[in-house]
Amino acid sequence: MTRKILIIDDDEGVRDAFTLALDDEPELELMTAPDGLRGVEAAAAARPDLIFLDLHMPGINGVQTMTRLLEQDESLRIYIVTAFHQEFMQDLKRAQAAGMNFELARKPLNAEQIRRTVRGVLFGEVGELPRSGL
Repeated sequence: MTRKILIIDDDEGVRDAFTLALDDEPELELMTAPDGLRGVEAAAAARPDLIFLDLHMPGINGVQTMTRLLEQDESLRIYIVTAFHQEFMQDLKRAQAAGMNFELARKPLNAEQIRRTVRGVLFGEVGELPRSGL
């Protein structure tokens, strides 16, 4: 069964890094979006099994994007990958207190960390996943 992964990040280099890390995985279908609004639209058009989401983006930020995504489907699996988690700490704490489920990891993730995260989240393979606490 093919699993869909959506990468929402305004940095084309980051989107490309995720694509390169996961492109050889035949059971994965990759989708990308350069901003939050297009990410929400992409998720509505084809429900992803996993979303990698940046926080610091033009337009709506990652927390606002996550809120809209979870309003569409509260069962979405969201993995926030950012270098700006401290800047968004209060927003993330409020989102968590409101019952939003997400994981948080600090950029940069290397190709093996990306693959390990996908295998762990989507296929239940045990291993250390890159996470940060709030």
